[in-house]
Amino acid sequence: MASTTNAAVIFGILVFLQVSCAFSRHPAEGKFELRQNVPAVMTVNGFQEGEGGGGPASCDGQYHSDDEFVVSLSSEWYAGGARCGRTIRIFDTSNIGIDAKVVDECAGCDNEVGASSHIWKNFRLDTSLGQVDIKWSDL
Repeated sequence: MASTTNAAVIFGILVFLQVSCAFSRHPAEGKFELRQNVPAVMTVNGFQEGEGGGGPASCDGQYHSDDEFVVSLSSEWYAGGARCGRTIRIFDTSNIGIDAKVVDECAGCDNEVGASSHIWKNFRLDTSLGQVDIKWSDL
């Protein structure tokens, strides 16, 4: 009987720790103002291991392929992780839109959306430009 009680206590502690970790990873989950047609600068960002000297994406602790539609957002827009995993729509100057998943924060950046090279290619933009003006919206 004692081993069953101990197992239940250990199970309860493990569940508590998993829930605690989930909440601590995204402390501001769901707490941000929806944005529409926000002017920004889109830069090229590498999300694969070894690119740019950065670590894994802050939202999920994973690296992402440059063939994915993924972005990092300036700290203000990242909102402490509240936009993690959410989709935004990026509009080029021709008002063509591409949907992308928020996976990382661009700490120290202002008004910037760091986009994978896949997004640049789909906008038919040369990544050597380094940055272009865009607008983005929450979906």
